[in-house]
Amino acid sequence: MENKEFAKQLEKRTKTFAITIIKMSSLLPNTPEGRVIRNQITKSGTSVGANYREANRSRSKADFSNKISITESEASETVYWLEIIGELKWLEIKEIKILEAEAIELLAIFTSIGKKMKEVRSA
Repeated sequence: MENKEFAKQLEKRTKTFAITIIKMSSLLPNTPEGRVIRNQITKSGTSVGANYREANRSRSKADFSNKISITESEASETVYWLEIIGELKWLEIKEIKILEAEAIELLAIFTSIGKKMKEVRSA
C-alpha cells in the first residue's frame, strides 16, 4: 500500500476509533468516578485521530515526528483507561477487549512510525 493510501486509511481508522470511544464512554456510570474516566478516555481516544491528522498536515519531518509522538502517547493513555474500565467491570468485558485490542494495534502502528522517523532523522 502506498504511503498516501495508508495515511488515508489510518485517518479513517482513527476517526472510527474516536467515534466508538465516544459511544462507549456515554455508557460509563454517571458517578463522580465514572465522569472523570469518561472525560479522560474521551479526550485521549479522540486525540489519537486528531493528532494523527495534524501530523499528516505538518510542514516538516520534525513537526511530523513530534505529532506522531503525541499520537503515540494518547494511544497509550487510551489503552490505560480501557484497562481501568475493564478491571472495574463497568461495561461488557468482550466490548472493552475489542476496543482495547484496537487501541493496542494503533499504539503499535504509531510506535513503529515514530521509530522509523527517529531512524530517518539520525541517518
